[in-house]
Amino acid sequence: MLKNRKYRYIAVFIFLAILAIIFLALNICIGSVNITLPDILETMAGDKSNETAARILFDIRLPRITAVIILGGALALSGYLLQTFFHNPIAGPFVLGISSGAKMVVALALVFLAKRSVNITSAGMISAAFTGAVLSMGFVLIMSRRVGGMSMLVVCGVMIGYICSAITELVVTFAEDADIVNLHNWSQGSFSGMTWDNVKVMSVVVLIVSAIAFSFSKQLDAYRQGEAYARNMGINISFLRICLVILSSVLSACIVAFAGPVSFVGIAIPHLIKKMLGTARPLLMIPACFLGGSVFCLFSDLLARTMFSPAELSISTVTAIFGAPVVLWIMSEHKREKAV
Repeated sequence: MLKNRKYRYIAVFIFLAILAIIFLALNICIGSVNITLPDILETMAGDKSNETAARILFDIRLPRITAVIILGGALALSGYLLQTFFHNPIAGPFVLGISSGAKMVVALALVFLAKRSVNITSAGMISAAFTGAVLSMGFVLIMSRRVGGMSMLVVCGVMIGYICSAITELVVTFAEDADIVNLHNWSQGSFSGMTWDNVKVMSVVVLIVSAIAFSFSKQLDAYRQGEAYARNMGINISFLRICLVILSSVLSACIVAFAGPVSFVGIAIPHLIKKMLGTARPLLMIPACFLGGSVFCLFSDLLARTMFSPAELSISTVTAIFGAPVVLWIMSEHKREKAV
């Protein structure tokens, strides 16, 4: 039995890795200007005869693809940490209004600084988004103690999201014309316009947070089996909960700061990965969720760029099409389990 499980885990990781390679190749080759695989290999080898291909590859597509991999993985991992924290299968940064809170504070910072001709740095964007994420998370924590049941927690999260979105729209109304266009595109969720400087900052933040989350695997494994069990295992529950709030908030902030709010990935991917693995052990779920989130976002970004080319869809439009049915399935499964 244990041997069969081991083979299943290996098969899942191999399957996800193959999908990642396929979508990575498609994202590099396909776009408003298609680049053949031989041209890509020659350009990567240092051949500068095709300047157009080199510019598209190194200045546009590779930074964007790298950002999609990093932020997609971070989004799925953030959702898994929140689901573990709340013991709730549909907890996620978008549904609970955490992404909307981060978006609101970033929009306020962008408009306020733009009026004073001050450019906000990547670190400043993450700090602003983190502030908004923590504020929203704090409100969700307060409400989670006052309301009972999964459905009411989701309703509270949706209400937080609506309030934050309304404030964001109000802020955009007072922005300059050029800023409105940028804010609108960003607020819909998009991986476009990524630079290598952005990639450097997000990679440092996400990799550090992911490594810390992975180091908590044993504590998370005990915590998901119940607080009483975790206490008996000698785990400091208060410290662990604080760490989960901070880690999930930093990941959510990093995603919103660079790509805007992206819907449903944080809810759907952890649940699908758990079904594929047949286990919820954090030691396996954390790396698998990260890889699964990267694969799903590579696929979604490819569709967003190419479905109606040269027009580009927002990433949240595509992720919602595929993620929303998964959430409905999760809720029906949860109801069925309760009935049993």
